[in-house]
Amino acid sequence: MSSERLIYLPLGGAGEIGMNCYVYGYGAPDKERLIVVDLGVTFPNMDTTPGVDLIFPDISWLEARKDRIEAIFITHAHEDHVGAVGLCWERLQAPVYARAFTANIARRKMEERGAPENDVRVAEAWPEVVTAGPFKVGLAPISHSIPESSGLVIDSPAGRVVHTGDFKIDETPVLGEPFDREMWRKIAKDGVKALVCDSTNVFSKAAGRSEIIVGPEVEKLIAAQEGMVVATTFASNVARLKTLAEAGVAAGRSVCLLGRAMRRMVEAAVAEGILTDFPSVVSPEEAKDIPRSNLMLLVTGSQGERRAASAQLSNGKYLGLEVKEGDLFLFSSKTIPGNERGVIAIMNAFSEKGVDIVDDNDGLYHVSGHANRPDLEEMHDIIKPQILIPMHGEHRHLREHVKIADSKGIAGVVAVNGMMIELSGNRPEVVEYIESGRTYLDGSVQIGALDGIVRDRIRMALNGHVTVTLVIDEEGDLLGEPWCELKGMSETGRSNAPLVDVLEEDLSQAVGRADRSVIEDDDKLEELLRRVIRQSSSNEIGRKPEVTAVISRLS
Repeated sequence: MSSERLIYLPLGGAGEIGMNCYVYGYGAPDKERLIVVDLGVTFPNMDTTPGVDLIFPDISWLEARKDRIEAIFITHAHEDHVGAVGLCWERLQAPVYARAFTANIARRKMEERGAPENDVRVAEAWPEVVTAGPFKVGLAPISHSIPESSGLVIDSPAGRVVHTGDFKIDETPVLGEPFDREMWRKIAKDGVKALVCDSTNVFSKAAGRSEIIVGPEVEKLIAAQEGMVVATTFASNVARLKTLAEAGVAAGRSVCLLGRAMRRMVEAAVAEGILTDFPSVVSPEEAKDIPRSNLMLLVTGSQGERRAASAQLSNGKYLGLEVKEGDLFLFSSKTIPGNERGVIAIMNAFSEKGVDIVDDNDGLYHVSGHANRPDLEEMHDIIKPQILIPMHGEHRHLREHVKIADSKGIAGVVAVNGMMIELSGNRPEVVEYIESGRTYLDGSVQIGALDGIVRDRIRMALNGHVTVTLVIDEEGDLLGEPWCELKGMSETGRSNAPLVDVLEEDLSQAVGRADRSVIEDDDKLEELLRRVIRQSSSNEIGRKPEVTAVISRLS
């Protein structure tokens, strides 16, 4: 029996939707040569991650083994697959391979973070392969909601793995390659050890729909409008942007793109020859002089992002443009679970302005980029894998996907982030659990989820903050009384006296009664001040605030 093994380890994207990062390895245990598939981000919200800019996988396990990483492969250019390339490269320092459009976006990510752009290398489509240590990896075209998406064909001495990436079965995708059943059958004909498969729409039992059906419905909607039309979709869905823009032009409207991410995606698609006939667009400055009935805006912010163009327009003007009563706002997108509150807030803000809102509740103006259950089952039948590992899904998605595999006689396993699976045998085997988590981009600094910074922000947001200052003279005696500064707290409490006065009085009494050993020990004194503030605040206002104690000793 071989002492070498083939392993699969998800670090992000398994047990959640977003923040994708997967590791494959081959070799002796804990000496495997490694490849990384995708380095993505997810986005924060003010409830759970206040102030954070981006969230991406904890790559500490990989960083400790970076001398064993052969390459990083990016399946496609969605943020949850490519967004962390520039953030993580310095810690991993491995070459990045992607197809041309995805490589264009990856280079921009590298440039933003000061990482070397030339470490992003263009890989040609299957049947060309990249040799990475014991692996040969091919990027096989697969249909999705962004151009040049790829499933990975990963060959190792222990067998072939097919990693689908995000995909759907779409034979008429508007842009990008149609799903090629014959190509995938040829890939599978000599046997596939494991299929690592998208699980996003496993609960959707209807057959998947093609991107091509959206255009006629959007054209009818826009043609019927008299005011300005504004539409939002995922900035990366270049095919949908093309559909929307063409519908606007067909209705006699000039088209204006608002939002940096949207402009960058269109620019990249044009630069790589994917978009050859995108309608001409006007600048925001030009758009201001165009009659509203002849103008269509394509804007970022389909998921309710606070800084995106949609939110800015809902709050007032954006780049000199504003929506008015009688205009139409179209959400040509699906709201990702967890983003509903932000999207509804924007809808209500537009409604208050008298704007008519159309979303995708009727299924007319958006189709998913992910395979529904019938498409997933067809992929199983095409690949005929020995093992199925669901990925890109919450735990319930992964579990449901394994149930389908079981019904087909395929060995399946629910593998969540941090669960290392050996694929060398006839069935998947859990061989190790490694610590996996999240890293936050906080301004320009990367912090760990367990560092306490975000936790402290949440506590301050919930309970307020008190700064206590105490001055002690050369003899160790209190110089004056303690004083407090309050942030985010009620001015008065149950006693109807100013809260700051109550806290300062309780502090004075506590310090006055304290033993000399406490006064002379900063740690003990800080603990006393903190305990008194929290207890007094709880009595007065029912809150225990965060406390910062500043002790100044004169010498």
